[in-house]
This record gives sequence, C-alpha cells and structure tokens, in this order.
Amino acid sequence: MDAVKGTMEKPTILVVDDTPDNLSLMSGLLKDFYKVKIANNGERALKVATTGTPPDIILLDIMMPVMDGYEACRHLKENQATRDIPVIFLTAKAEVEDEMKGFELGAVDYITKPISPPVVMARVKTHLELKQMRDYLKNQNVFLEAEVQRRTQEVVSVQEVTILAMASLAETRDNDTGNHIRRTQFYVKALAEKLRHNPRFSDFLDNDKTIDLIFKSAPLHDIGKVGIPDHILLKPGRFTEEEFEIMKTHCKLGRDAIISAEQRLGLDLPFLSFAKEIAYTHQEKWDGTGYPEELSGDDIPISGRLMAVADVYDALICRRVYKEGMPHEKAVGIICESSGTHFDPDIVDAFKEIAEEFIQIAKRFEDTAHDLQAKAKQ
Repeated sequence: MDAVKGTMEKPTILVVDDTPDNLSLMSGLLKDFYKVKIANNGERALKVATTGTPPDIILLDIMMPVMDGYEACRHLKENQATRDIPVIFLTAKAEVEDEMKGFELGAVDYITKPISPPVVMARVKTHLELKQMRDYLKNQNVFLEAEVQRRTQEVVSVQEVTILAMASLAETRDNDTGNHIRRTQFYVKALAEKLRHNPRFSDFLDNDKTIDLIFKSAPLHDIGKVGIPDHILLKPGRFTEEEFEIMKTHCKLGRDAIISAEQRLGLDLPFLSFAKEIAYTHQEKWDGTGYPEELSGDDIPISGRLMAVADVYDALICRRVYKEGMPHEKAVGIICESSGTHFDPDIVDAFKEIAEEFIQIAKRFEDTAHDLQAKAKQ
C-alpha cells in the first residue's frame, strides 16, 4: 500500500482458507476496516493475487488440499509481481518447526488457531503499516535514482557542450573543417574499441567509460591552434623552419589552454584529463622524433598515440582548398610504412584490420563543397 492508497481507500486483504466457516469468520472480523477478498485453496489464491490490483496483505492457511499454504507461499515469493506482499500464516499447526518453516519461506508472521481477534487485528495493522513504509521508501528510492540519472546526464551534457564549444573555437581559425573533428573523433573510437582486447592495451581500454572519455576529448586535439598566427596557421605551402617551430607550439598552447580553463573554474576536471593528453602528445612519434617532448614508445600516452594515427590519416585523404585528397589505399600504405617510426606498431595493425570502417566514417562525415568554400573565405 503506497502513501496515496493508504489515505484514499481501504487496504485489501486476501484471506485463504479451505474451510467456509473460517472464511466467514475472518471476513466478518475484517470487513469494517479493510476490503476483503477470499480464496478457498492455494491455486485460487495465486490467481486472485496476480489478477488486477494485488492485495496489500495475505492471511494464509497451511493445511489445504492440492496446494497447501507452504507451497502457495513459495509460489508467491518466486513471482516478482507478488513477492513483496506480506504473508501471515493463520493455521492450526502450532509446532515450532512449522512456524520456522513458514518464516523460512518468507512469511512475516505466524498466528495459530484458534485465533484471538484483537491479536489478528493488531498484527494485520502492524504489517500493513510496515508495508506502507517499505513501499514509501521504495518509491523514494526510485525517485532518487531517477534524479541522480537526470543530474548525471546534465553533467555529461555540460561536458560535451564545453568540449564542442572549445573545439569549435579552434575550428574557426583552421583550414580543417568541423567534419575533420568528427571524423578523427570516430577514428579514435574505432581504434580504441579494436584494441580493447589487445594485451598491451586491455588494462587501459577495456572500459567503456575510458573509451567514451577519449572519444569526447578527441575534438580538442588542435585547440592550441587558436594561439598560432594566421600567416602561419593558414599558409597553403610548406613552413619555413622558423614557422614550423612556431607551429609546433600549438601542442603546449592547447594543453595550457585547458589547464587555464580548469584553474579559472577552480576545479580539476577528470573529464578533461584525456583532452590535455591528446592536445599535448598527438604529435609525438613512436621513435622519439616528434614534439613537443620527443617522447618515444610507451612513454607516449595511449590517447595521443590513437589520435596520431587518426589525425594523419584524415590529413592524407581529405581535400582542402590548397590540396587534393589522397586515395584511401595510398594513405593506408603511408600509415603502414610509418609503423614503428611514427606510429605504435600495434595501433597500425589495428588500423589495417578496420581500414574499411575508416572509409565508412570518412564518407559519413565527408566535406562538402560548401564546407570548403566557407573555409576559403575565412
């Protein structure tokens, strides 16, 4: 009985007994205070309990033909729809062993015949009040769980908006389109899911939350480009040595921008940990010839190694206002040739195995002529 039901209508009691006189006696005792349903055997009791609105409490005789009270109670407790209904055994079986068996089957009380009407009424009232409180707490827990889920989703949404807003800021100053951000995001996710059972990566990637955070953080890999002067960032040709040195600073600028945002908020935000890693290390190379730290091998964070493959592949295949895109097969060949030098060999092996998936991602987020024209005008 929930709180509303307790104030709006009488609780329902199901009385189960194979003796008509006992059913009449119990009905007469209870009818002024409760809505009474009756059943003259265990099978009938199960049908009544599972049809329509379930009773709030069941008074159950034990000694009945075909299906005794113990068996009826067992069925009630096995059925999810009826297992929370309090069962009170009302029986002439007065042995301690009989009473213990009743409690083991899940009964909340055990009253022996001949009954004392005041005792029956008091115990029924007590167990109805206990059930009302249990139902109230259960409803509160359901509400609280829903509220926690709602607020958790709000936090997740704030995280996603934060990342996409920051990524869009970088996009406005780069020749790459917003679709580059989406493509690399899904490339990274595909690689991570492929590698999650690889012994070298399983401890880190065999976790949906980790892969999801990397996926969400990937759009920030080039956030540092907002700090690169336009004449370098938008240059269509090769960089001079001095220009390249300036361009290389975008990794540190990106990481520091994210750290600065955290400091302004006065928070250390775990969901941005991968964003900082990716922004700072996606230009590192497996052989130690990358930047900014010249890290090598497993010293390069996995998130940075994943982004390195995704970023280079997309740069190779995609057409820009200043260049034509490279065929997929040729781009795959270049990635494979750089295994063990630029890229982690195991990540390259995973890339080769899911190369067709990369094609589908590229098609799904393909740049349009409008995208390229819009970028050309910036």
